[in-house]
Amino acid sequence: MASIEEVRAGIAAANEKANEGLGAVQQAHASLEEAQGALMRATEGSGQADVSEANGLLAQAVNSIEEVRQQVSAAISASEGVANRL
Repeated sequence: MASIEEVRAGIAAANEKANEGLGAVQQAHASLEEAQGALMRATEGSGQADVSEANGLLAQAVNSIEEVRQQVSAAISASEGVANRL
């Protein structure tokens, strides 16, 4: 069985990787918001259904990434709570 310090070290390593992923998620969020804005500016006034669909899909992607960011942050907080109780 692992010692308390080994468990804490494992949690810290997992959180470090999660934070790296969180950074990538935040970058993806920013990039998709920029893409959505660029598409909206480029297609302003267009009545084509495909334009509306593309804008809606990008908006959904941005929202989904925000949900992922929140979940990863919550997972980090929860695992930190475990480490603090050890």
